[in-house]
Amino acid sequence: MNREQAAAFIAAIAQHNPTPETELLYTDPFSLLVAVVMSAQTTDAAVNKVTPALFAAAPTPAAMAALGAEGVGQHIRRIGLWQAKAKNVAALSQKLVDEHGGEVPQDRAALEALPGVGRKTANVVLNVVFGQATMAVDTHIFRLGNRTGLAPGRTTRAVEDGLVKRCPPALLRDAHHWLILHGRYICKARRPECWRCQAAALCNYKDKVAAP
Repeated sequence: MNREQAAAFIAAIAQHNPTPETELLYTDPFSLLVAVVMSAQTTDAAVNKVTPALFAAAPTPAAMAALGAEGVGQHIRRIGLWQAKAKNVAALSQKLVDEHGGEVPQDRAALEALPGVGRKTANVVLNVVFGQATMAVDTHIFRLGNRTGLAPGRTTRAVEDGLVKRCPPALLRDAHHWLILHGRYICKARRPECWRCQAAALCNYKDKVAAP
């Protein structure tokens, strides 16, 4: 798609959700950061089942670091890769205490220097709690970008760069959520529900699925 087509596509899927938000439960930058780290290869719904008890036990980086990997792990055993995630959450919490005064940094490089935090996680935090117009490419957005022609690419970074280039600046911050939710609930991996898609006429996918 060119910029005009991409803008029309994003505007179309935005119509039914004017104020999109993340589905992860959080109360502050730290709780969002931890939730996003835990969401890797795990659904937001699964993460939301374990984080309330964890945050009740450790609402701050200092408290989380004090729990340690073992203590964090006791709260998150029901999600995938919980051992590695527990280790990373404890370590990033300690680094926030040691290097950032217990605050989540608003700088991409500082975020990505934290254990378990990659570009996607940093983009989510910068977008949701710090108001930056970033595009976090997860598996849903990667699939959607390639399937529809919105921003094809072999890597998540290529898809991210394509989306940032094609998306109107005024829509970019919210587009992150619009696209994730569209990929999660309509443009699904196995059987996209094309008959429900507000942007079907703008989509380049050749094998559109008819209503059952």
